[in-house]
Amino acid sequence: MAANHVRIVATAPIDKVAVDILEQFAPVVISVSPDEATMLGMLENTVGIVCRGEGRVTPAIIAACPTLQVIGRPGAGFDAVDLPSANARRIPVVIAPLGGFAVAEGALALLLAIIKRVKWCDEVVKSGQWRKRYDAAAGDMAEHVLGIVGLGRIGAQLAKLAQPFGMTVLACDPYTRAAAAGVPWVEDVSFPELLRRSDYVSLHVPLDGQTRALINRESLSSIKRGAILINTSRGAVIENLDVLADALESGQLGAVGLDVFPTEPPDTSHRIFKDPRLICAPHWLGVSELAMNRIYRSMATDMVTVLKNGRPKFCANPEILG
Repeated sequence: MAANHVRIVATAPIDKVAVDILEQFAPVVISVSPDEATMLGMLENTVGIVCRGEGRVTPAIIAACPTLQVIGRPGAGFDAVDLPSANARRIPVVIAPLGGFAVAEGALALLLAIIKRVKWCDEVVKSGQWRKRYDAAAGDMAEHVLGIVGLGRIGAQLAKLAQPFGMTVLACDPYTRAAAAGVPWVEDVSFPELLRRSDYVSLHVPLDGQTRALINRESLSSIKRGAILINTSRGAVIENLDVLADALESGQLGAVGLDVFPTEPPDTSHRIFKDPRLICAPHWLGVSELAMNRIYRSMATDMVTVLKNGRPKFCANPEILG
C-alpha cells in the first residue's frame, strides 16, 4: 500500500512536533473522541495509531485494523495498549520514556505543596485572614524519611532531587538496588519496612499484576500513622478512592497527593474531594514543555522508523522485532 493512501490516527490531540514528523510519512487524523466505537470507525487504511489521553488500543481495534503497522505511546507507560493482541500481530508498540525527570519534579512539587501548606497559605492571604498565620506551622523535609516505591528512572530521579533536603531516603524495588540505580546514599528496604518507617511515601512503579492495588486497606493499615502518600505513577496502583478516604478520615494518612486516579477522569462527587488534605492534578505533572517535546519527537521518529522497516529506539515489545 503506497504511503500516500494511508494515514495515522491519534486518539487525542498531539503536539505539532509529532505531527510534523509523522506527516513525513502519512497524514495525521485526530479522533473526535478516544472511545472504542469512534476509533473503530476511523481505521480504514490506518498504518499507525497514537494512543494518548483516555484512549485505549483494545483487541477489537487491533483486530479491525488489518493495515496497522505500529502503535505509539507518548510516555513510558503502555498499559492502555493491549500488548498480547499487538504481539500476536507482531505490531511494535513504540514508547518514549524520556519525561521521567518532569514526573519526579511533579511528585516533589505535590509533596512540598502539602508539607509547606501552599494551598492553605494562598487561601489565607487572598481571603484577608492574615492573622491565621499564627494558628499553624508548616512541615519539614529535613530530618524526615522519604520512601520511594519503585527505583526506575523516575524513582531514582526523585531520590536525587530529595538529596539536598537532608532527608533519609528509603527505596524498595524487587529488581533494582540503589547502587545500581545511581543513588548509593539511598537505603534498600522491603516494602513493609518502607511503609513502617517513612514519613512520606511516593509511588513510582509500572502497573502490572504485582503492583495493581498495591496500596490497599491492608497495606495502609501498616503505614506509619500520619504519613503523606504521593502517587504520580498509575491510578490503579491504589485500590480505590475509598481506601484513601478512610485512611484520611481515621488519621492513618496525614495527606494525599494524586496526579493519577483509579478511574480517569475521577468522579469528583466522591467524598475524598471534599477533604482539604487531598491535593490533586489532572494526570498532568509530567506534561512539561521540555518533557513533551522530547517525548513526542522520540515517539514520532520511532513510529516513522518502524513504518520504513527500521528498528525503533524505544519499544515495549522488542521481542517481536526479530
